[in-house]
Amino acid sequence: MRILLVEDDPMIGTSVQRGLRDEGHAVDWVRDGVAAELALADTPYALMLLDLGLPRRDGIEVLTGLRATGSALPVLVLTARDAVSDRVRGLDAGADDYLVKPFDLDELGARIRALTRRSQGQAAPVLRRGALSLDPAAHTVSLDETPVKVSAREFALLEALVEADGKPLSRAQLEERLYGWDEEVESNAVEVHIHALRRKLGAGWIRNLRGVGYYVPEAP
Repeated sequence: MRILLVEDDPMIGTSVQRGLRDEGHAVDWVRDGVAAELALADTPYALMLLDLGLPRRDGIEVLTGLRATGSALPVLVLTARDAVSDRVRGLDAGADDYLVKPFDLDELGARIRALTRRSQGQAAPVLRRGALSLDPAAHTVSLDETPVKVSAREFALLEALVEADGKPLSRAQLEERLYGWDEEVESNAVEVHIHALRRKLGAGWIRNLRGVGYYVPEAP
């Protein structure tokens, strides 16, 4: 998924961005509230990780402004403000969850997965499409209960297609899910990952609707 990280601490930002990219997420990192608002206006995100103590514009202001537009974008607040009153203020401003620094990257990943399931109306932690199943927590793929080894990028691409529930996704949409602003994208990157997945799953599991995009059927 594509995530907006809003964090002014370079050490935390670098660590979180690297950790989430290793999990196959596309992460755009901005360092102040004004830049966050510009990014939100220009790019569709699946989730925002928001620090509260930001330069130029406070995180609460960013969050309040986002909710004023009617956006239901899941927002996970990351902050050193651990007072109960600060947590209440953030939640009342529209945050979906709250994580106090310092935090463990594994816990951050679990909270991201929980928020994503909630926003998509999914109760089960495992995604399924016919005989194909994906476990976002373990980053594992199974076909007819048989494990299939995939890379982080391949998993992210397959996850996007399974979540689309049969709706075709264009190459541009898949690139948005896989790559952040500062990552170089080869012109055939999506096709390379799809070729690898077809080789591992069988060609029938990822189909191309000419001129529209790729999709995963209920059965090959």
